[in-house]
Amino acid sequence: MAEDQTAGITVKKDDDFGEWYNQLVLKAELADFTAIKGFMAIRPNGYSIWEKIQAYLDARFKETGHRNSYFPALIPEKFLTKEAQHIEGFAPEAFWVTQEGENDLEERLALRPTSETIMYDSYSKWIKSWRDLPLLLNVWCSVFRYETKTTKLFLRTREFLWQEGHTVHATREEADVEVRQQLDTYKDLCETLLAIPVIQGLKTDRERFAGALTTTSIEAIMPDGKALQMGTSHNLGQNFSKAFGIKFIDKDEKEKFAWQTSWGVSTRLIGALIMVHGDDKGLVLPPKLAETKAVVVPILFEDSKKKVLAASRKIAEKLSKDIAVHFDDRENYSAGWKFNEWELVGIPLRIELGPKDIEKKQAVVVRRDTGTKSFVKLSELNKFASAELEKMQKDMLSSARKFLKDNTHEVKSYNEFKKLMGSSRGFIIAQWCGSEDCEIKIQEETTATLRCIPLNKGKGSGKCVRCSKKSQHRAYFAKSY
Repeated sequence: MAEDQTAGITVKKDDDFGEWYNQLVLKAELADFTAIKGFMAIRPNGYSIWEKIQAYLDARFKETGHRNSYFPALIPEKFLTKEAQHIEGFAPEAFWVTQEGENDLEERLALRPTSETIMYDSYSKWIKSWRDLPLLLNVWCSVFRYETKTTKLFLRTREFLWQEGHTVHATREEADVEVRQQLDTYKDLCETLLAIPVIQGLKTDRERFAGALTTTSIEAIMPDGKALQMGTSHNLGQNFSKAFGIKFIDKDEKEKFAWQTSWGVSTRLIGALIMVHGDDKGLVLPPKLAETKAVVVPILFEDSKKKVLAASRKIAEKLSKDIAVHFDDRENYSAGWKFNEWELVGIPLRIELGPKDIEKKQAVVVRRDTGTKSFVKLSELNKFASAELEKMQKDMLSSARKFLKDNTHEVKSYNEFKKLMGSSRGFIIAQWCGSEDCEIKIQEETTATLRCIPLNKGKGSGKCVRCSKKSQHRAYFAKSY
């Protein structure tokens, strides 16, 4: 097979961020467009990342008593209309099923834009007493939303994978604890696994989830200066319990409406991972997310081929006792071509072995994130590789934290605000009066949306950056995806 000279990314990340992103996703075989407009296929390289995210979250959820469940993908229209704010928020995005076979349905069915209503109809039958609480369920599924903007793989598609947790509690205090617990879980996921630092905060009334009492989120900044919402956790209050009749007899023998929460993250996280860590050569995977941690590439010459292949195979077998490793023994590709291929898909470590290395009883270890080369004794290779993977994970988070710090600016004046939005962007921290009118005007005049009011240090002190009235909040603003 001839080597494909066009396999790599042909644009630089800093020159054309959008085209760079598209090429990376397609050429690293993470996802692809399909024959159905707005719908993507997630390829094995991309799905393996999602599996790591799933495994991490699934373990955390189960540790705190949550259990997995599943509900139908079709939702009767009457369910969606039960909660007024909810239907108002999701009706424009819904796909509708109107036929079964050749027959028209008596009632339209929506393809699941989110699962609240179909789940809560069942909850109303299952919950009768305080003994049935808390109910802690999670769902792994896909949802469908009619996205009118241009498809952006992983970031903006008409179907995407996610998890959505839906819990029921006796009191608001218990629901508030649940909301914060899951927001903290998402923060840990992003920082521990994805090596992406996030800001935790409260959404404004204008930005909160349709039908929720309060919405909290985690927000990250991308290399192009735009913010990405990475996950949300909502206190739904009693809005849905009253709409669906989710009531229970409490310990005082009085009937009460339950308090509910919902929370979720999606395959959008993979898009964030690509943007934050990818470079001009391709994907850079944090080691904890990589299905394959290292690849062993033999440097082959005709006169030493057999010896190098045998030694490389032995190294790979020994390494596999400690880390997941792939032995690339293909002889119809050059070592340089293999290097480019494994850099494109983001394998954390590349281990090279040539005839001279065998003589010196060493291997060359190359880190994907920095390109740093280390000459390591074969007897110390397993220990070195494990330690280097751990160090790489920490270094990637440190680098991303530095980027977040360098691209977060606290401003005192509206002119300074607008100047930043016209140049470097990033997160802008500013005082805000709490007025929705000011929030809307700021977006219209600068393109920045109010991303969140930080859970810590979110109280205002001074004057609103736009209207100069007394400030109620210290808020994060940014242009968003």
